[in-house]
Amino acid sequence: MQRPDWAPDTIDIERPSVARMYDYYLGGSHNFAADRAAARAMMEAVPDAPLMAQANRAFLRRVVQFLVDSGVRQFLDIGSGIPTVGNVHEIAHRIAPDARVVYVDVDPVAVAHSREILGDNPGATVIQEDLRRPPAILAHPEVTRLIDFSQPVAVMIVAVLHFIPDSDRPEEILRTLRAALAPGSYLVLSQASDESRGHTGERAEAERVYRRTDNPLSIRDRAELTAFFDGFEPVEPGVVWVPQWRPETAESAEDAERAVFIGGVGRLGG
Repeated sequence: MQRPDWAPDTIDIERPSVARMYDYYLGGSHNFAADRAAARAMMEAVPDAPLMAQANRAFLRRVVQFLVDSGVRQFLDIGSGIPTVGNVHEIAHRIAPDARVVYVDVDPVAVAHSREILGDNPGATVIQEDLRRPPAILAHPEVTRLIDFSQPVAVMIVAVLHFIPDSDRPEEILRTLRAALAPGSYLVLSQASDESRGHTGERAEAERVYRRTDNPLSIRDRAELTAFFDGFEPVEPGVVWVPQWRPETAESAEDAERAVFIGGVGRLGG
């Protein structure tokens, strides 16, 4: 397989990447044959997979607008993925040009394309790091250059937690991040749930597909995701199917469980 010019030499283009599969679901072009094959296998098992990705992106856009309207001017987007239209900095800067955004992703293709898109944008940057290493994220020079942790920050972990197994102690990861935040900060989470289709066999097939990648699935229910907001005050309407989180129209929240993802926002009091 010929390696595209935009593909870093360090990546294995024969092994599917969850970030590049997600890019494929969203109609992007920064993916390889292995990513497309795995994504198509997922779509055969779960035909709504593209809808799930689109619902998550729409959730992210609504949340960022809410946060900017609430006065937040600093965003730490962990597991940001390959850039598509409607990135956090695009939404935030449209409303608040002084907003500062740091993207974090472990996938080198996602990081390379983020750098290309951001260029010399003084209000946004990207680093290559792993959610499972929160101290390294918090201490990174590019993070500390743009983010003032004595002021409110929105930490966004959207469509990522289902790739963090319980053995990686996600509650400790979130506790470490929370300890770095000032009062008035926010935590945004979403992840896959099978509450609406637990007996269809789709979960087993989805887990089989993602075992091809470096990030097998860890599906959780609403109670488990809600527990990850420990220490944060829930923002209405709480943890819901992502199309139900402050929908722009009533119609857009219909059949919300088809999106498979649940999500919510919490605010740090004090």
